[in-house]
Amino acid sequence: MITKPEIDKLAEKYETVDFIKDDPIQFPHRYNKSKEDCEIAGFIASLLAYGNRKVFIKKLNELFINIAQNEPYNFILNFEPKILGDFNYRFGTTEDFTEIFKVMRTLYEKDGGLEELFKYAYNTHHPQGASEHFFNFIPVTDYFYSRFSQNAGQGAYFMIPNPKKGGAMKRMCMYLRWNVRKGPVDLGIWKFMRPSELLIPLDTHVARLSREMGLLTRKGNDFKSVLEITENLSKFDPEDPTKYDFAMFGYGVNNK
Repeated sequence: MITKPEIDKLAEKYETVDFIKDDPIQFPHRYNKSKEDCEIAGFIASLLAYGNRKVFIKKLNELFINIAQNEPYNFILNFEPKILGDFNYRFGTTEDFTEIFKVMRTLYEKDGGLEELFKYAYNTHHPQGASEHFFNFIPVTDYFYSRFSQNAGQGAYFMIPNPKKGGAMKRMCMYLRWNVRKGPVDLGIWKFMRPSELLIPLDTHVARLSREMGLLTRKGNDFKSVLEITENLSKFDPEDPTKYDFAMFGYGVNNK
């Protein structure tokens, strides 16, 4: 297993403001004039954060600049389907984005917004598996699913994944890291949970690196693997295990 001095050195080297410009976290940083703009921009950015990074960042620029007019909160509060035109991305059709943005409009009009929804989910969490810090995303998903119409297709359910299926929930874990951690990269705008309770955002790249570093023994890239990696990272820093997401990025860069 990688040693604490080694992984700490990598985390320190790569958790810098220079990381922001090529990462989807650039969007909540760009729209940080208000908490609502910041958290909405982050949530939307996390929905599209799959596939080729250059492609989805280009699509996000199209959405935020050309369609939302650089006002994410106003865009959601006044959302109407016609605003989108034919905007789509990979699995997500125009109808899928319409469904998600309509639910977000309701969330901000009636139910307090994204922070209140995730806070509710946090307050109803139940420790499970290898980690005592298990975040229950089910209330978040249920909020969207219960409000989707029959027009919601596969893309809507892919972008708002179902934690009951046991998947890694990578993009939601990433979104929480952005909002809960405070550092040169992460924004730390939500205070209802501690960084020690965050879970590592797991994709195939992070899974491969975790195995090379001796942090993951499971073969599957599922939620149990998320718990195993996070538990092992907590041994290096129990107060802030997900800071090592930057170390994994750096490890990948250094070992290409």
